[in-house]
Amino acid sequence: MTGALVALGTLLVAAVVGFALRARDGRVRAREDDTAARVPAEVRAALDAGARVTLVQLSTTFCAPCGQTRVLLSDLAARTDGLAHADIDLTDRPELAKALSVLRTPTTLAVDSRGVELLRVGGVPKRENLLAALAPHLPG
Repeated sequence: MTGALVALGTLLVAAVVGFALRARDGRVRAREDDTAARVPAEVRAALDAGARVTLVQLSTTFCAPCGQTRVLLSDLAARTDGLAHADIDLTDRPELAKALSVLRTPTTLAVDSRGVELLRVGGVPKRENLLAALAPHLPG
């Protein structure tokens, strides 16, 4: 009887944790503070100089959802004025991942033309939510 209760409790905790993680996946988070936090020089070098905002995708070699994110972000950049897409592989760059506080891939940073992080998304972004969050930073 005790074993069954432990198993049931374990399943319940796992389900709650799973639902919590799924709810956070793809959520757009704006910068919490008002200070202009510039991204490291390695990220600034990947920015598109002609764009108001560059979506910087942080990926790793063995990341399954990174391909889906790459397609989504490339499509958004192609269809949206003032928006560009860049991809940085963090597989061999743990120091950059640490500097950017990246805990999972894909992580998407929206960075303005000055190199300031505007917002970030952990996981595969939801198209409509990302566009809504970017609207104040894009032309017209």
